[in-house]
Amino acid sequence: MSQQLLNLSPDLKRLRDEGYEIEVSGGYLIAHHIPYVNSKGEIKFGILVSELNLSGNRTVKPNNHVIHFVGEHPCNKDGSIITAIQHSASNLSVSNGIVTNFSFSNKPITGYEDYHHKISRYADIISAPAKSINDSVTEKTFRAIPDVSSDSPFNYIDTNSSRAKINQINERFEGQKIAIIGLGGTGSYILDLVAKTPVKEIHIFDGDEFLQHNAFRSPGAPSLEVLDLQMKKVNYFKEVYSKIHKHIFVYPEYVTEQNIGLLKQMNYVFICIDRNSAREIIIDKLLQMDIPFIDVGLGVNSVDDKLMGTLRVTTGTSLKQDHLKSRIPSGDNDDNEYSTNIQIADLNSLNSVLAVIKWKKLSGFYHDFEKEHHSTYSINVSQLLNDDLTA
Repeated sequence: MSQQLLNLSPDLKRLRDEGYEIEVSGGYLIAHHIPYVNSKGEIKFGILVSELNLSGNRTVKPNNHVIHFVGEHPCNKDGSIITAIQHSASNLSVSNGIVTNFSFSNKPITGYEDYHHKISRYADIISAPAKSINDSVTEKTFRAIPDVSSDSPFNYIDTNSSRAKINQINERFEGQKIAIIGLGGTGSYILDLVAKTPVKEIHIFDGDEFLQHNAFRSPGAPSLEVLDLQMKKVNYFKEVYSKIHKHIFVYPEYVTEQNIGLLKQMNYVFICIDRNSAREIIIDKLLQMDIPFIDVGLGVNSVDDKLMGTLRVTTGTSLKQDHLKSRIPSGDNDDNEYSTNIQIADLNSLNSVLAVIKWKKLSGFYHDFEKEHHSTYSINVSQLLNDDLTA
């Protein structure tokens, strides 16, 4: 458990000081070695698991009175179920191979004051029959769960995933190295979304400066003082997103034939550039290296004093590549469908969302029934079309 979290949270410190075997993992508070009686009248030991409600590096009042349990259903001395806490069966995957079996409900009139109140109350109810059989059994062993250095890529605990109960699904991003080439409107929104996933590393490439027009088509709101610095885009966005993700690597340069080898360790690559000649070089090399990629395009034009256009997400994988030449524009010319420079934040954001959803499908986070490798969204008819499907 983070020493800072323990020091700033009196309820967790009190639990530890009183001898509870507690740890924090994956946005959950886990209390080990809770004695209970099973239906056969045997004394066993289980684990209590509670969602953790945090504000920064300290706990706040629990917003949920339900708790989860690993073990058989706790019983009275005669083997009858303790009905005061009975709730439902549970199959919650927490972390480190812990999967719960039951959830319990026992709510004080005013709710639980803090996590010491919650854990100790449930522990008292569950362990009372076991202690009446053998007064030497206890949940307060004073055995410290070893504090291991966290390998989480985040600077603080992802309590959103624990609240949504998707920790196990989220693990599919762990170990991934992601590259984002181009941090214009769409690329910067992709970074915003990817930085909130537990990928191992994020590598960002762009040789441009972050200027005033970029502020109007990127996430966030930089100050005038920041804009005056004319920072490289990669440095500006690293400063922003390193507040949540630890492992963002910057390359203040364009990807060319000379440095494209930097991509060889990537698991997935997002291509978010408007120079088609550079795009062709990158795609050809990624195909040679068998690295899956997602290429985005945004073509918006003014027609009759209104805007219309198309968003594009094209994917290249080992499963399908024969569609790429017909789907991805080539040649640097002004007549290309995707070459106009009209960019609007909402369209950049939508383009990035479609691209990130596709990456998450490839990673097994979302179901992917069609396995489309090309999608387009037409603004004026609000139509999303999938093409180039694989079985």
